[in-house]
Amino acid sequence: MRILNILLLALHIAVPVGLSAQPVVTGSFQFGGLTREYRLYIPAIYSPGTAVPLVFNLHGYGSNNQQQELYGDFRAIADTANFIIAHANGTLDAGGNRFWNTFGGSTVNDLGFITALIDSISAHYSIDADRVYSTGMSNGGFMSHDLACFRSERFAAIASVTGTMIPSRMNTCAATHPTPVMQIHGTADATVPYNGSAAMVPVEALMAHWASVNNCDPVPTITPVPDIVTTDGCTAEHHVYGNGDAGTTVELFKVLGGAHTWPGAFPIGVTNQDIDASVEIWRFFSRYRLSDLLTSVPEGEDALPFSIGPNPSDDVFHLRFDAPAERTITVVNAMGQRVQEVVSRSDALELELEVSGVYLITVREGQRVRTMRVLRS
Repeated sequence: MRILNILLLALHIAVPVGLSAQPVVTGSFQFGGLTREYRLYIPAIYSPGTAVPLVFNLHGYGSNNQQQELYGDFRAIADTANFIIAHANGTLDAGGNRFWNTFGGSTVNDLGFITALIDSISAHYSIDADRVYSTGMSNGGFMSHDLACFRSERFAAIASVTGTMIPSRMNTCAATHPTPVMQIHGTADATVPYNGSAAMVPVEALMAHWASVNNCDPVPTITPVPDIVTTDGCTAEHHVYGNGDAGTTVELFKVLGGAHTWPGAFPIGVTNQDIDASVEIWRFFSRYRLSDLLTSVPEGEDALPFSIGPNPSDDVFHLRFDAPAERTITVVNAMGQRVQEVVSRSDALELELEVSGVYLITVREGQRVRTMRVLRS
């Protein structure tokens, strides 16, 4: 990682100041007793009042947000696709290395920090809450998987480059909706082994986990990636687990002979040049919206019929029933906390939710019950 840092620093110095007209906004705030830092890349075509997607691009262990901005670069894509990029900083461990708390052994609440950062950015910029995504390199990939498992109510899709999960995190994964996942990983990765270790889940086992979560086909369709650059020392395959719930897929770019590197970036070790990881990740992200993933919870044949609209909504949800009857309506947030409970005898009801996030609305009428997910944007 030190070699990467030196090369990134040299590249950063070589870029003339003021080369890009697009603004980079730096900021920090207090969270969990720590000062947390971030950088935002705002494309020139961004216009306040027009909601745009938000992409988190998280650095690896020992790196930082500026280096990730340069190495796993999405800026040119954001300039045309019109999305804001958040490059957040992890905190420092005892050795002075920046990290994301995805391995255990730390009390730093990075899940809470990223959630708070979404809210902070949304308070100052027009963010489409339906299109928030996370990706990252190595430890940043681990963190993106954690966000999909434990903050799924805020993310429409995630991608990981050279990251996986630790077994305990995967085994307790609590995604509240089908979650599209992309993984890009080299088979010769010596830092995060493709075949896993005692502390890291094998990549294909992680893909099988997400395919199971999403009810995708258990066996992927495998397509060789054209070997356009024959001098990069590696080739690639594209694995697609299709037909998941709510149209989700799980995708893997398996880089045969690839190292712990970001495909398409400047070479540091064996770096695949047949694909551009940033381009492939945005292609993947751009297909998904959170509201499309908020399918109703499975119900029995005698489940209670009702409708909710609009979904997502920025404040009020309208519930409509076939006829008046006494019903109990319970609203639970993504943390499992009951935030509202009302009894109604009407065939229509309005529910106002003040805080953004995913909620479960359960209606009980006699012996019949039904739960639906909604998004308060």
